[in-house]
Amino acid sequence: MKQQRKQGKAVVVFSGGQDSTTCLFWALERYEEVQAVTFNYGQRHALELECAAAIAADLGVKHHVLDMSLLNQLAPNALTRPDMAIEHEEGGLPTTFVDGRNLLFLSFAAVLAKQIGARSIVTGVCETDFSGYPDCRDVFVKSLNVTLNLSMDYPFVIETPLMWLDKAETWALADSLGAFEYVRERTLTCYNGIIADGCGDCPACKLRRQGLERFLDLSKKAGDSL
Repeated sequence: MKQQRKQGKAVVVFSGGQDSTTCLFWALERYEEVQAVTFNYGQRHALELECAAAIAADLGVKHHVLDMSLLNQLAPNALTRPDMAIEHEEGGLPTTFVDGRNLLFLSFAAVLAKQIGARSIVTGVCETDFSGYPDCRDVFVKSLNVTLNLSMDYPFVIETPLMWLDKAETWALADSLGAFEYVRERTLTCYNGIIADGCGDCPACKLRRQGLERFLDLSKKAGDSL
C-alpha cells in the first residue's frame, strides 16, 4: 500500500546522482510539494548541473541552483581541480573530500527552506558507505539540525533516508519507489562525468556497481525462492 503523503514542503539537496535522485523520489512520495537545490561549487563536470536540472524538469520539481564557487577557492579537492588525482590512501580521507561541503550545503538549503515555508530538508548522506567523510555521519547531521533550528528559530527536520543503508539497499529503495531503471539510466555518479553506469573505474563507479550487482543477485535469489 502506498504511503500517505505528509502535509507540507520539503527541500531536497540534489546533485543528480544515484543517492540524491533516490532521495528525490522518496520525498515525492511523502510531501505535497518538493523543491530541489543544487550547488555549483566548480565541479569537474558541468554535466552534473545539467543532469540535475534535467531530472528536476522531468519530474516536475522546481529547481534552484546556488553559486558556491567560494568553496572551491577555500578547499582544493579532486572534485573541483582536474590537476588533482582521485586517491584514497589508507588511514586518510580521499582527495574527493571537500572540507565544509555538507555543512555549507545544508545550511544554505535551510535558508532556502525557510524562505519557501518548508520544514524538511532531505539529503542523501550515508554513514554505511561514506568513504570516511566526517560530514556524512549521523552525529554531524543531528548536531547541525539543532544548530540550524537555533540559528533561525525555525523547526527544521533534516531527513536522511539513506543514512543506514549500503549501496545494495539504496538500489532496493529505488526499486521499491518504482524508480530503479530511472535511477540507473538517468543519474550521474561517476567522477569522470559519465552518466548511468559510468566509467567503471573510479571509486564512485566501483561502489555503485558493487551495490547494483549485490542487489540484482539478492533479487534473483528472492525470485528463485518463490
